[in-house]
Amino acid sequence: MKVLVLTISDRAARGVYADESGPEIRRILLEAYPDAQICNFIVPDEGVAIRDAFAKHADCDAILTTGGTGIGPRDITPDITAEYCKRLLPGIAEILRSESYTQTPQAMLSRGVAGVCGATIIINFPGSVKAVRLCTRLIVPVLAHAPDMLAGEGH
Repeated sequence: MKVLVLTISDRAARGVYADESGPEIRRILLEAYPDAQICNFIVPDEGVAIRDAFAKHADCDAILTTGGTGIGPRDITPDITAEYCKRLLPGIAEILRSESYTQTPQAMLSRGVAGVCGATIIINFPGSVKAVRLCTRLIVPVLAHAPDMLAGEGH
């Protein structure tokens, strides 16, 4: 399995603070899939940078984003993801929001989406370490199965 963990944050991209969410996603994925190829990348909250990262890593089975899913003026991750993907996977976003709500009511303000472009699944996670722990653990059970389905190998 090949995965890009994409942190989308103006401040992390400028080095104002260290990205903690991206490495946490990586850690949890490697616990579940020790042989996975996982790369981490950080981009600012800019549409061109996000699209370029998606295109550059189109050979990945999955792209997991963290950050930019809220309602702030620069939170554009879901918008770019929805525009980039050919098909949306609303069930993933629904369960992530629903389960996150059990931890915090602010989950209602998350606009994260999930979708497919080619053979790559793209899933948006919130930016907090606590949120990515929960969200990563929720998607781990289906992450390996999704590429098979995309390849037409059935359920």
